[in-house]
Amino acid sequence: MSETGGVREVKSAARTVELLELLAERGDRPARLQELADALEVPRSSMYALLQTLIGRGWVRTDVTGSLYGIGIHALLTGTSYLDSDPRVRLVRPYLDEASDALGETIHLGRLDGRDVAYLATRESHAYLRTISRVGRRLPAHVGALGKALLAERPDDELPEGPYTALTPRSHTGRESLRADLAGVRARGYSVDREESVTGIVGFGFALRYERPAQDAISCSVPVARLTAGHEERIVEVMREIRAKIEATGPGTAGAVNWR
Repeated sequence: MSETGGVREVKSAARTVELLELLAERGDRPARLQELADALEVPRSSMYALLQTLIGRGWVRTDVTGSLYGIGIHALLTGTSYLDSDPRVRLVRPYLDEASDALGETIHLGRLDGRDVAYLATRESHAYLRTISRVGRRLPAHVGALGKALLAERPDDELPEGPYTALTPRSHTGRESLRADLAGVRARGYSVDREESVTGIVGFGFALRYERPAQDAISCSVPVARLTAGHEERIVEVMREIRAKIEATGPGTAGAVNWR
């Protein structure tokens, strides 16, 4: 049994969290009871009892046959509460609007979470609208502008050995190529994702250093077809200015809880 801060992990609580994370990862692919029991290596009867408890509390939902399971609406309500209560998200949102107005492109705020980046806020381009919001979704840190900007704030010896998951033919799959890329990020002061996470999209990422090492970053995404040399220079200029404004303001510390 693992320990956190010297306290033994509560097995039932850990299993509940693992189940919810598994259902969240599946997205629009509902799971059957046996699939979940096998994935978490628990008895079918124990999994059924856990699912019924979570269905009753709104954390899991099931279809009319009672044989398929998915993430419930209370996960959304909890996630929304996280965003509404976070002082850094509140701080950055107006600056995302400013960057969006200045550039006309999609602007993101993301936070490092283990080996992934979670999207916390997005301002979509009017010229390139996504059908599904990225807020609340995750992307491996090694493939996106947000993630690479944050990885560059950390020592290279913290990078996992690999191989890394490739989302496009341009994604990094090995540690050495990613290490070389991060050296360029540090030299420039920002990251560039040239179709590494989404084919046809280039991203520019800027770590927010109101805490060290940086946990949050902002980025600008633009379709390759619209990215001229002049537009790229303008994006970098504006995003640098936006980052400076955010860092000068600070994370809204007046009375704010210093979360770890």
